[in-house]
Amino acid sequence: MFEFWQRLLRRKPDPEKLALQQASEEALAQKIRLRCSQFRRLLARNKTALELMSDLEEHLGGAKQFGMDYIRGTGAKISAAVYQMVQCLDELSNGQYQALQTAFDNIAKQIEGVISYQRKPVDLESCPLILALEDIRLTDTPYVGGKMANLGEIHANVGLPVPAGFAITVQAYDHFMQANNLAQTIAQKIQSADLISLDATMHLSQELQHAILNAPLPADLEAAIKAKTQELQEQAGEDVLLALRSSAVGEDAKETTFAGQYRSELNVPPEEVCHVYKEIIASKYSLSAMSYRFQHGIPDDATPMCVGVLEMVKAAAGGVAYSRDPVQCVGEQRIVINAVAGLPQGVVDGGVIPDVFFCSREPGWKILEKRIADPRGAGVLRDEQILNLAKVALALEEFYAEPQDVEWAFDQDGELSILQSRPLQVTEAVEEEDAATTSQEEQFEVLLRGGIPASPGVSVGKPYILRKEADMLSFPAGCIMVVERAFPRWATLLPRASGLISEAGGTAGHLASVAREYHIPALFSLKDACKVLSEQEAITLDASRALVFAGLHHEIEPKLPVANSSIKESRVYQRLTELAKLITPLHLLDPTSPDFRPENCTSLHDITRFCHEKSVNLLFLNEDTQGQKIGKQLQAGKKLQYWVVDMGHAFKRQISGSVVDIKDIASYPMLALWEGMTAIPWYGPPAAGAAGFMSVVLQSTMNPELESTAPTTMTERNFFIIDAGYMILQARYGYHFCTVECQSTSKRSENFVTFQFKGGAADRERRILRVKMLASLLEEFQFRVDVREDALFAVAEGFSYVNILKRTELLGYLLLHSRQSDTIMLEVERAQAFKTKLLTDMQTLFQQDLQCIANLDQGTLDNQ
Repeated sequence: MFEFWQRLLRRKPDPEKLALQQASEEALAQKIRLRCSQFRRLLARNKTALELMSDLEEHLGGAKQFGMDYIRGTGAKISAAVYQMVQCLDELSNGQYQALQTAFDNIAKQIEGVISYQRKPVDLESCPLILALEDIRLTDTPYVGGKMANLGEIHANVGLPVPAGFAITVQAYDHFMQANNLAQTIAQKIQSADLISLDATMHLSQELQHAILNAPLPADLEAAIKAKTQELQEQAGEDVLLALRSSAVGEDAKETTFAGQYRSELNVPPEEVCHVYKEIIASKYSLSAMSYRFQHGIPDDATPMCVGVLEMVKAAAGGVAYSRDPVQCVGEQRIVINAVAGLPQGVVDGGVIPDVFFCSREPGWKILEKRIADPRGAGVLRDEQILNLAKVALALEEFYAEPQDVEWAFDQDGELSILQSRPLQVTEAVEEEDAATTSQEEQFEVLLRGGIPASPGVSVGKPYILRKEADMLSFPAGCIMVVERAFPRWATLLPRASGLISEAGGTAGHLASVAREYHIPALFSLKDACKVLSEQEAITLDASRALVFAGLHHEIEPKLPVANSSIKESRVYQRLTELAKLITPLHLLDPTSPDFRPENCTSLHDITRFCHEKSVNLLFLNEDTQGQKIGKQLQAGKKLQYWVVDMGHAFKRQISGSVVDIKDIASYPMLALWEGMTAIPWYGPPAAGAAGFMSVVLQSTMNPELESTAPTTMTERNFFIIDAGYMILQARYGYHFCTVECQSTSKRSENFVTFQFKGGAADRERRILRVKMLASLLEEFQFRVDVREDALFAVAEGFSYVNILKRTELLGYLLLHSRQSDTIMLEVERAQAFKTKLLTDMQTLFQQDLQCIANLDQGTLDNQ
């Protein structure tokens, strides 16, 4: 018998069988690599989608300004990422989840409906080409636009004087556009244009305006305009001059005023009305107007242009009256009147510094303060005129039941005419503490002080001087605009600016109104701003307190405006809210539930959750053709709740069973992470006070089974995908989720480690404070960190092989030792002590050698 076993052991293996076995093993390895590659692509798209969702939620908080370009871009980017996840899952499952594509298509169709905007149908058959002002009421807004509808209503039902005139209606606009085939041509050009590019928009603007100005008016429309103009001339006298004013549908609305974006022409002779009418139609396609519509998500066909033709007022003084202070202090109630000599144009165009008068709102009306632009003069208004305007502003506020922005003029005989009334956005500034104000003024270098706060808030950035329109093309996003005159055309750049400073203008100008719409801090009438700031690399603008500091001072908390007509009431915000309903809610919570099916995915977040869960099951839990699991359970003294997938050369030897020991791992990134997780024992979460404990007790986060390496039913499976120089970990510890990805090679340019962290069981405030603590700790070790709500995204890249692994070790430490620390975050002293302890441990680890690379040639490491 002994001789038999000797002969058997000496027998050479069959070459054919050995080749077949090697081919089978290589086929399995290739299958594993392909599946892992697909899974990595799915995880990358999942990361993108979740980052965009976090950013969307941050914008929903109202702290960031945005326009329709953000909504369109975010909707498109998230949809693309989720679509690619669906495709990856389809490849992994061999088409097992076809219903998921149907669910995605349904959601994508709804998203497209939110992003697009359709003009409400209007019955134009009953609308004439021309409507006399005395026949216009507020209900005619869809036919004559808000400006003319309000004037007609004021004349008929408020009893205030308005100029004589008429409106050229929506019917006339549509007739002109259709007669010249302009509507279709313009729609095609806008759809194919890149409206995010200022240069492209400028060229398109010039092209469209040129086309309109060269198009003839239909004969019947021209005849109707001339006839009505002749009638007005006969009533007013042969020497009458006219004002042609834009009155587009949607203009002068509460949240989208279009302030100064369309053209108005004054002192027009009657014989030029038809030509000027086309100029105002063309102004619908000015650069600023097109950019404004794009930012607010208003399609071109939703804003047909009507035009008001009004008798000119021979004004001795004019301006704007606000029934409430648009930039008021806390608890302060007052009327604000801006006035200049002559027509109100100087006020609304922002080209001059007006007189400003403040009046009480209580019956008895008193003048509280006068700010005269020319200190040598007495002002352009008498006291009785100021008080009369105060009463008129309050009367219009009472009639419309909301604050009003009223444009007015006194003629040479002192008679008042109302030229416009529209809803006013009132922003309540945050009240400052005198001690804090004094401290900051003493601590920081004040470059400029004074001026008129036109829109409250604080911004930091590089000042950028704009002197001519061509300068707009080179304006860098995030800079603070600095201009000599507060012209409405600068509004084009407001979505890209962090702040605005002008040497002229006031709160009543069109540019100031748009700045308040966008919640951009703005300070006007600041003398020598262009000269002083042209030499500064960085400044801090505190528009609320009329101060400009040298340098970037992020420690000055932004004084976010609290608007009575908040940004959350705006059309753009409402559109973002509708978009978020299709993207961020998560309804599929329990993967074991029979309801966890593609048919029940009603948001993109549902689809990402489904894709992630099913891809994990397919990759790690399905059996291959040889009956072996792709993932092997990790063992370190005992079996742990970690499964490891070898993409090639990640194990020191061939592992035949279903378990791999940590001693057999040859992936340096994984070993570095593991060293960080095990270098310093974790003795459980920090002891929380009663409030912290109660915030999580319902979710049982104090369960002792949550020890990360314990093989319990509470801990979910965590997965490593590794090769010799690469690792990605998908893990859930208790109630927070994290991903760590690392690549370490001999080439610095290819080295990186990333960390994603989200979740927790405590309330939102505690979770947010925890990720801010983690962010500050990682920044100490040169990670770039982005925090969005309770989600953290960190990356370190471009370091040497060793330094990337050292930072990976630090992440392993944080994974374990930051668990459940959200419970103590509102206890300031305890939280600070805990942070200090974490930082001390991390600094100690960072100074020690990594054991996983201790046996490598030190010269080789130095070269890397």
